[in-house]
Amino acid sequence: MKIAPSILSADFANLQTDVEKVEQAQVDMLHIDVMDGHFVPNLTFGPNVVAALRPHSQLVFDCHLMIENPENYVEAFADAGADLIGVQYESTSNIHRALDMIKKKGKLAEIVINPGTPVSAISSLLAMVDQVLVMTVDPGFGGQKFMPEMLDKVAELAQIKQEKGYHYEIQVDGGVNDQTIKQCAQAGATVAVAGSFVFKGDPAVQVEKLRQATVEEAL
Repeated sequence: MKIAPSILSADFANLQTDVEKVEQAQVDMLHIDVMDGHFVPNLTFGPNVVAALRPHSQLVFDCHLMIENPENYVEAFADAGADLIGVQYESTSNIHRALDMIKKKGKLAEIVINPGTPVSAISSLLAMVDQVLVMTVDPGFGGQKFMPEMLDKVAELAQIKQEKGYHYEIQVDGGVNDQTIKQCAQAGATVAVAGSFVFKGDPAVQVEKLRQATVEEAL
């Protein structure tokens, strides 16, 4: 299981320091939650923050665009230094175009589904994406309680991936801790986003707890 700390729960006054801490913990990628105050009721980071952090980290930057009409911002985030760009299925009527734009910029493309969206809604897009993100909370804020009923979607995506020979990673985001990550791994998730759990203490210690939990699940 790959670990992707979310800087939504980091110290905004010391983002570089917190990014360095998780990088030293040898995480797999950095999850950057981009919110516009319209698609979700919160405001966070723009491409300028991504650009500011990029020279200070070698991590894969996983930019999750929780914004309306994300196709209007794909180029800006790609140019700012994003490696993987995620777009919400529910945020645009041009979802295929948005994903195609990401691929044409040479970036990894991710499709994201909210708790109320079934896997069937994105079935025609799975062949073109590098990652699928299943939201295990309603998007917009950190620190929410994990929704175990979303694990059925993870299992469904894992089955489709195996049957079709697709290559996408299956990511979960929301309420992930050293207990819920076990359920996610068992269902077939391959990447876990964790924010509040990682940054509530020493990130290195918290990341190791997540790793150990997935190792225990595999035994």
